[in-house]
Amino acid sequence: MRADRARAFEHQRRVLLLETLYDAALTLPTVESEQKVADEVLNRAVAVLDAARGFLAIQAEGGGIASRSLLGFSVRNAEKRILEEPFLKDVEKAGSAVARGPMTLLRTPVANALGVAIGSEGGSLGWLVLADKESRRAPASFGAEDGGFLSSIAALASVAIERRRHVSRLEVERRRLEEENRRLRDETGRAAGSRLLVGESPAVRRVLDLVARAAPTSVSVLVTGESGTGKELVARLIHEKSARKSAPFIPINCASLPESLLESELFGIERGVATGVEARPGKFELADGGTIFLDEIGDMPLALQAKILRVLQERETERIGSRRRIPLDIRIVSATNVDVARRVAAKEFREDLYYRLRVVEIALPALRERREDIPRLIRYFLERFAAREGTAAPAIDRGAMAALLSHPFPGNVRELENILEGAAALARGGVVRREDLQWITAPGPAEPVPSGSETETVSLRALEERHIQRVLRLAKGNKSRAARMLGIDRRTLYRKKM
Repeated sequence: MRADRARAFEHQRRVLLLETLYDAALTLPTVESEQKVADEVLNRAVAVLDAARGFLAIQAEGGGIASRSLLGFSVRNAEKRILEEPFLKDVEKAGSAVARGPMTLLRTPVANALGVAIGSEGGSLGWLVLADKESRRAPASFGAEDGGFLSSIAALASVAIERRRHVSRLEVERRRLEEENRRLRDETGRAAGSRLLVGESPAVRRVLDLVARAAPTSVSVLVTGESGTGKELVARLIHEKSARKSAPFIPINCASLPESLLESELFGIERGVATGVEARPGKFELADGGTIFLDEIGDMPLALQAKILRVLQERETERIGSRRRIPLDIRIVSATNVDVARRVAAKEFREDLYYRLRVVEIALPALRERREDIPRLIRYFLERFAAREGTAAPAIDRGAMAALLSHPFPGNVRELENILEGAAALARGGVVRREDLQWITAPGPAEPVPSGSETETVSLRALEERHIQRVLRLAKGNKSRAARMLGIDRRTLYRKKM
């Protein structure tokens, strides 16, 4: 009778093992994160094999522990203890489940332990270990059947982990393609030479010479200059003249987002960090193998500067809400229109980060410092607008040319582009006239020009200030609209007025 009950018990136990494996095979492929895979597998294994303790650790692709789940073991310094555990090295060598008697596991004495490696074609993904088997009959120990079950559920875990990582890689690739499509859309309709820095002045030639020498290297480049001088254009030139040109170029404006959003955009975020948040890679991940362009770096908050410095030092990133470190192969090109050295002196910008970003500096000249390039830029923009509209490029009369040549251009090349785009739309008879240059020739009270006793630099500044005040009047005091008219951002407009 007792033998019959024992056989019935063993039969029920085997049925439970098979049902657990069947259910795991259906459930694990739908689990949305590696952490939940670890929790699901460990909980099932502990319950079915009557273990008092257990842990499951998943290795990160770049080394270390990506996710782990523990039951009955201390969580303090768990990752370090797991990586230093000698028993796991024996499990990996064995290639199958390993059972041991009394031992110390993760600095905890256990009566017995059963461990198996979570394998893949590329090597070990992690380990699943149970300890202190419980039974009504003493002493209890893990048997061959237990080892077979643990190996089977570890194999299911391996498939689920590989699937999650494959989905994650596809998601990163999708984001990269979206960024590339956005870049291509931005360039649609531009002429073949649109990505060149237009001009033949000595100042432009110096910039192009620095680009040609710095681009083939991997050093970080800081592009400085006023708003509208073409800093992103130069960053793209550096990327396209480098060995990374076939990889992504990922731009991000550090001044256009609040700190919390900027952090998630740069580093990415894991699913479930907050209600409704979906996992997504950050710009650093998307730029892997290519170039990331950090525009307006001088306006980045101090807390984020420390994290950027860590990326530069360690060459790895970590998503918000994740413990998995992602190795990076990127080049950083940054840009600013503020005096970062002054901000360093005022303790508003980290000195160590500044020197890491400014390995090579390329200073872009303001348009008023290369006025000889204005006629060439005018032809270039008018031809580009005409190509976009499918019409002939208009000519420009002497009055309009003289007005443009004497204009202070506080918004630099971007302002010139905006002025000419409007003028091309208003031109009659295929000619741009002075009255078509709305933001230059619009009526307004005259203001005195600085006296001849003042320096030329002061006179240029005065002309610039007078033009800004005129545009502000046209915009009826609306600073956002005035900034758009000038081709600069609102923050730069405030600085120009100070």
